[in-house]
Amino acid sequence: MKVLTAEQMRQLDRRTMELGIPGLILMENAGCRVVEVMAACFGDLARRRFAILCGKGNNGGDGMVVARQLLTRFRPPALEVALLADPGVLEGDAAANYRMLAACGCPIRREITPEMSRADIVVDALLGTGLKGPAAGEAQEWIRRINSGFLQAKVVAVDLPSGLISDSGAVPGEAVRADLTVTFTAPKPCLVLAPACELAGELHVGQIGSPASLYEHDPAVMLALAEPSMFAELLAPRPRNAHKGDFGHVLVIGGSRSKPGAAAMAGLAALRAGAGLVTVASAASAVQAIASHAPELMTEPLPETAAGGISLEALESGLLGSLVRGKDVVAVGPGLGTEPDTVALVRRLVLKLEQWVVVDADGLNALAGSDFSGKNLILTPHPGEMGRLLGVSTAEVQGDRLAAARRLAAERRATVVLKGQRTLIAFADGRVTVNPTGTPAMATAGSGDILTGLIAGWLAQCPQRMEEAVTAAVYLHGRAGELGAKVMGEQGLIATDLLRFLPEATSECARA
Repeated sequence: MKVLTAEQMRQLDRRTMELGIPGLILMENAGCRVVEVMAACFGDLARRRFAILCGKGNNGGDGMVVARQLLTRFRPPALEVALLADPGVLEGDAAANYRMLAACGCPIRREITPEMSRADIVVDALLGTGLKGPAAGEAQEWIRRINSGFLQAKVVAVDLPSGLISDSGAVPGEAVRADLTVTFTAPKPCLVLAPACELAGELHVGQIGSPASLYEHDPAVMLALAEPSMFAELLAPRPRNAHKGDFGHVLVIGGSRSKPGAAAMAGLAALRAGAGLVTVASAASAVQAIASHAPELMTEPLPETAAGGISLEALESGLLGSLVRGKDVVAVGPGLGTEPDTVALVRRLVLKLEQWVVVDADGLNALAGSDFSGKNLILTPHPGEMGRLLGVSTAEVQGDRLAAARRLAAERRATVVLKGQRTLIAFADGRVTVNPTGTPAMATAGSGDILTGLIAGWLAQCPQRMEEAVTAAVYLHGRAGELGAKVMGEQGLIATDLLRFLPEATSECARA
């Protein structure tokens, strides 16, 4: 699903109107979409009490359409409208809708009255995509009133919660905390990027008349929200005559004497994703522990250092070179450790590999500070690892995750999966896909190793469809976590539980 900036929405509205669809119709459709969503979510609107707070711009005009539609179609027992401006300053379609609402006999007040506090649904139509900085003055006060003065009410935001800046994931100041947001045509960046997205509540996208052909294939639209339709073809039933060789062979290079579990989890995840074959190559002293996790995993012992990490000798002897031949995907990093020998091995190996390479954990730590790049690389850092790769602090990464992901992808000509709340998948050309699935329950040791394996497993099956494969892995990883958290609780979920709930997540997406 495409995500549009405020300027892209303005241009889209302009082009739609040039096609012959008036702005007044777009505004009418927007208000109708809000009413339809409220009816679907809250039941019989004829029994609800409404407070509708409108600003002076088009967002306020949308709110006045909502009020008129509620009044004429449902006649609720209470419908109070407050306008955050003198009616004389209204212009264009907003002014037209003010006149239509007044003609229907609806009182429009200039303040939030005590009677409004008894509402059970508050419609926030104060500020829209035009806001450039923190809300101030009377708008800020009304936002505070929405957040604190309607304690029994559900809050419905029109297009976006007032106080958010359309194109930013940051929360600049006072902003409405919505239970539900109805946005129009496409999500806006603030509705999909953290932490601002947390204020949107349940997000609904309503179509108001702009043809999808005007934006769906526009190369200038660089942000998207992941959804199952983006990788649906990958979930189609397999051919009846399929065999394991059809679904790729993953080689995991990872693990050490003290960290065999990470490599084992990555291997198991690749299998559970659907890879036909998985081999885990690790330090010789770790292989027995890795093999004990699952009989389906093949293992290869490699020369090791005195501390139990993989030695550079594994590469210099030609052993690793022979192992990578015939493999469709190589995953490097889980549990490797950071001994100098191992770091040197990773840096040299990554430059030699031609197939898809998924790099995580200590593989990323090894690459930090070195000169590397490659269109075949899938880098999967958490914010700390991202900071080391970019040479900045973790706080700087978290301050603008979108910019950080785009920068690393462009500099290294790689695909970057920046993990965290709303994981970002950044491509070398500047496009970014935001993943909406996941849960704090996944903040547990090994979750990243599972994701590494899932990405490798999907790439092994679909090596010609990298973008869909990575998106599928990230989305399903998060969805499995959500399903697992419902059963295990946020504290009780552990990384291997994700594999237990992965089949349910996959089946759910295949049906979507």
